[in-house]
Amino acid sequence: MKGIKKIHVVSLIMIVAAVTLLLTASKDMSTYATFEQADETSSSVKVVATLAKDKEMYYDPAEDPNYFSFYLKDANGEERKVILHDAKPQDFELSEQIVVTGKMKGNDFVASNLLLKCPSKYKDEEISVRSDIEI
Repeated sequence: MKGIKKIHVVSLIMIVAAVTLLLTASKDMSTYATFEQADETSSSVKVVATLAKDKEMYYDPAEDPNYFSFYLKDANGEERKVILHDAKPQDFELSEQIVVTGKMKGNDFVASNLLLKCPSKYKDEEISVRSDIEI
């Protein structure tokens, strides 16, 4: 071990840390899709959609504070029920665009992550909600 320099040990530790970081980040990567494409895959996808304001939103914190369901319309105009196992985000109805990450379960899209793009008179703001429940 006499021939090993400290710089080699530090370099090896940095390489291991970088590989670990990349592997951790890759678990959160998903592809953008429509609801139709999400229905055809078993992997997690991101769907960019708008709120279907004419459809029912259900959130009853007295019954279950970690269940919120609503309907979204994707870029192809397809509407699907989305279930988020988390609280309803504040000003949810004001969002211009919603990005949900998750998987199809039957006819419903179960979201593990929700990103809202809300209108603002100063700048665009984004609100992110991440469910602790793995799907």
